[in-house]
Amino acid sequence: MSLEQTINADIKAAMLAKDANALTSLRAVKAAILLAKTAEGANDQISADEEIKIVQKLVKQRKDSLEIFEQQNRPDLAEKEKQEIAVIEKYLPAQLSPEELKAELQKIIAETGAASPADMGKVMGVASKALSGKADGKTISTMVKELLAS
Repeated sequence: MSLEQTINADIKAAMLAKDANALTSLRAVKAAILLAKTAEGANDQISADEEIKIVQKLVKQRKDSLEIFEQQNRPDLAEKEKQEIAVIEKYLPAQLSPEELKAELQKIIAETGAASPADMGKVMGVASKALSGKADGKTISTMVKELLAS
């Protein structure tokens, strides 16, 4: 079952349960997938990797909004974003723990032969592809900086 089919089934379940928050979040995911499928050159299909990237983008947007709402002391809006993040993150693959991420990045650093912060570009290129969907790009970047600085 594709992500789109799963989302559609979950939308029906949320409607029956009268779960407005889940319904709003799921409809946002469905809309983003439909936009990607109808984009020029998509031929009404998208791959599983593209679906994951769409879900990641939606989570990132909500995290950015959450950060802004917390800075502006808007707990009502921040809570809504937290709830949407919780619903949407269920559709992402399991994220790596900090220890697992560090181990993966150390392997990549060894493979690329990086030795200083100047080599960060080489490491990030490989790490972004290898860890796509398993870790947030910002987290990867921060940990690569720490590992190359030490």
